[in-house]
Amino acid sequence: MITVSLCMIVKDEEEVLDRCLSGMKDLVDEMIIVDTGSKDRTKEIAGRYTDKVFTFEWTDDFSAARNFSFSKASMEYCMWMDADDVLLERDRMAFLTMKRDLSLDTDIVMMRYHTAFDEKGNAVFWYYRERLIRNGRGFLWQGAVHEVITPGGNIVYSEAAVSHKKICAGDPDRNLNIYKKMLAQGKVLNARELYYYARELYYHGAYGEAVEAFGSFLRQPDAWLENKIEACQVMAQCYEKKGNRAASLQALLRSLEYDVPRAEICCDIGKHFMEEDQYETAVFWYKTALECRPDIERGGFVLPDCYGYIPAMQLCVCCDKLGKYAEAEAYNERGGKYKPDSAAYLYNREYFRGKNINSQNS
Repeated sequence: MITVSLCMIVKDEEEVLDRCLSGMKDLVDEMIIVDTGSKDRTKEIAGRYTDKVFTFEWTDDFSAARNFSFSKASMEYCMWMDADDVLLERDRMAFLTMKRDLSLDTDIVMMRYHTAFDEKGNAVFWYYRERLIRNGRGFLWQGAVHEVITPGGNIVYSEAAVSHKKICAGDPDRNLNIYKKMLAQGKVLNARELYYYARELYYHGAYGEAVEAFGSFLRQPDAWLENKIEACQVMAQCYEKKGNRAASLQALLRSLEYDVPRAEICCDIGKHFMEEDQYETAVFWYKTALECRPDIERGGFVLPDCYGYIPAMQLCVCCDKLGKYAEAEAYNERGGKYKPDSAAYLYNREYFRGKNINSQNS
């Protein structure tokens, strides 16, 4: 069985740190906690689990802090988590199985990162992240914000998932301010930094600036394919916010220049035509979404509902608008297979029962 050092950087995490560490203490072989300036009980809580609690002066550089944490690890693999991350019980079991079976010639283990959930706790937004990294192989974190270790060597994908369970909102301006500081210092942002800078502008409602930044990103020769597609999608949302629906559609269609359509893009295009009452065209795109399959090893963001539930339910609405009631009802039943307790599915089911009864009585 491999050995694992849990390496974390923390600051003012007293509300969530105990939850994280208590769930990990019997899964890992060592805990490295690096505090970057807490003023609460974070270091005290960390000290209950490990004597390897270090202080690191914060320099507006997440990679610097994470690389410091990895430098203190003595086990075969380094595993990173944030304080508001947890492993749910089913994922704890999957993690232990992976840990038992993993070969030491593995360089990187990619694990799912669940970051949004429905009312039943099911993940509705996730993507793979490099989660376990072979120690001593020269892997380094890069990027002051949205830091990353570029996967390389022998890569293994695990079904074990880390769930991001935030309790309190952090500083919403932190990341954008770091990027602005970098720009003010004359730094030229690389492709990945440009992409995430543009996203931060979007989050802050600076839609025009975000579109310009995304445009600069798309012109970068080394821009990552999945980020290109996602950039088109967020650009479309920026144009939508600015009231330019034509430009929004063109941004979505631009994504098709880069690769086969993703279900997420198809659903957005379908929504556009649905809102324009062009139901036949919307049907085409929602049917295309149903035919898409996520390629999990690409590493892009995944909205699972776009590969089943959302297009099925939207096809139900479109077909109903077109007077194709049998097809509409069939699509509603298909949507119900994905989410049998969905309020929309249950409402539609009663709606179609009423239509069938009226048809029989007429």
